[in-house]
Amino acid sequence: MLAAARRAFARHAYADTTIAAIAADAGVSPALVMKYYGSKEQLFTQVFTFDADATALFDAPLDRLARHMVLHLLATQRGQTRDPILRIAFSRHHLELGGQARANFRTQVIDALAARLPGPGAPLRAEMAVGVLLGLGALYATVQADQLTRLDPDEVADLYVPLLYPLLCGEAPTDR
Repeated sequence: MLAAARRAFARHAYADTTIAAIAADAGVSPALVMKYYGSKEQLFTQVFTFDADATALFDAPLDRLARHMVLHLLATQRGQTRDPILRIAFSRHHLELGGQARANFRTQVIDALAARLPGPGAPLRAEMAVGVLLGLGALYATVQADQLTRLDPDEVADLYVPLLYPLLCGEAPTDR
């Protein structure tokens, strides 16, 4: 049900998204969706909560975090896990509740990452690192960049780690 809600809110504005359509996509009754989530607004709030996603995205020691984040994002783009952060791009469709989604993203993703980073400028470096990941995710999800999508995930990580590592650790990477 939650996966169907993510797809619905990614494709349609909040006002144009219905519980019936989400239920049909999930293969359940609208009553079951309502039983678990209570209302469309509560379901939306669940879709745009990022705590569990951030936990999985940041689940590596700091010296290996850049590689882990890239590989995790690529796994989501290849359908192996759920999207960790890209759904924030869809929050602009939702005028009524998009501000709350963006606030959740800032607190649960960007601020959580900044809290892990050593040294000065951690909040700015966290924003920039997340921006790099959002760009990579957009290339995969929407642009479907031919050259990049042909690479093995480790090859992509090899290209992106030098961009992310200094933002995360404040120094150049030593090795893979």
